[in-house]
Amino acid sequence: MKSFKIWLGSALMLSPAMALADTLDKGDTAWLLTSTALVLFMTLPGLALFYAGLVRAKNVLSVLMQCFAITCIVTIMWVLFGYSLAFSDGGAMNDWIGGTSNFFLSGVTRDALNGSIPDSVFSMFQLTFAIITPALIVGGFAERMRFSAMLLFSVLWLFVVYLPVAHWVWGGGWLAQMGLLDFAGGTVVHITAGVGAIVAAMVLGNRRGFLTVQMTPHNMTMTVTGAGMLWVGWFGFNAGSAVAANGDAGMAMLVTHISAATGAFTWMIVEWLRFGKPSALGIVTGMVAGLGTITPASGFVGPMAALFIGFSAGIVCFFATLYIKQKLRIDDSLDVFPVHGVGGILGTFFAGVFVAEKFGGAGLAEGMTTASQVGVQIVGILATATWTAVATFVILKLVSMITQLRVSEEQETEGLDLALHEEKGYNL
Repeated sequence: MKSFKIWLGSALMLSPAMALADTLDKGDTAWLLTSTALVLFMTLPGLALFYAGLVRAKNVLSVLMQCFAITCIVTIMWVLFGYSLAFSDGGAMNDWIGGTSNFFLSGVTRDALNGSIPDSVFSMFQLTFAIITPALIVGGFAERMRFSAMLLFSVLWLFVVYLPVAHWVWGGGWLAQMGLLDFAGGTVVHITAGVGAIVAAMVLGNRRGFLTVQMTPHNMTMTVTGAGMLWVGWFGFNAGSAVAANGDAGMAMLVTHISAATGAFTWMIVEWLRFGKPSALGIVTGMVAGLGTITPASGFVGPMAALFIGFSAGIVCFFATLYIKQKLRIDDSLDVFPVHGVGGILGTFFAGVFVAEKFGGAGLAEGMTTASQVGVQIVGILATATWTAVATFVILKLVSMITQLRVSEEQETEGLDLALHEEKGYNL
């Protein structure tokens, strides 16, 4: 990447074309194998349980089924073309999308290296990011989207939104060349998922009874269990993004934990002051906000910056959640945009500020000032959000021409578990 320090190369998840080394490092490989398992653990069972507990009992299996099916279909798409379009050299189109050289994982052999790790491990690690991103969007249309429409939407969204943005940021595309700082997915994962979710929520419309019928989580024990899995899994998400077992990974893990704890505690206190009682739902939501917000900055900032980022996430994401549902009356069912979208935007912005050495960060790249770096961060935020919003809207309209997007009123009342899957989550 242009004018960047060597440490930044490893931090931005190097593609094969940008590898700095061609000698296998067993320590790096072992850490990335572990991180890969942790990130997959975030989706199955972490996110699946977190989301499933938040919906009503009649829809618990539908959410679990969606997360499981997305894991399967994204894996197949990744093998066929996903890895190649995200991380291979796109030639004349490289600013925008990767090439075809790794279609069907061609070239990903037993001995192929990506820097100091096997290319197979790097590809699998990146696959887990591609899996969790569309799975996060499930929270935006929970309890009302048809299963067939969800599958088709997820495939098209991966191809049109996730893969190009991943290439722009991590595959040597135009945002990488500008010097965008996104260590582990503020733009690629959280902004795309958050914006995609709120667009889907608006296109599908609100659930029947939204803001008039009580729609409380049916199983907070399940949600808190999933939240704990997300917290642990996120260490692989952020610290694994160093693509090495080194100081960057260690600091990324530390600041990730600090931000998660601070975000959770801050949300709890704000909720306590506003509503008179702290809730389990509030503290785990604040944790996710803290995790999502630190993600883009995790490899670039120090502990005190992480404390500030987590504190900001706990306050800003809390009020964003209230505003979107109560003021805008948008039924983003499980608060994907105010938590992940707003958190991703905050974290991407703060990465440009707190990367400076005077704030305890890793230091600005050669030729960069704080102002110029923040400018690049804003460009990345706006480009990612705009592309995602427009593309998601078009994809949903296209899917609606092929199959019905939303279940019928009768099916929604009955619950998606029985209506779509002929199963019940509970037989008590």
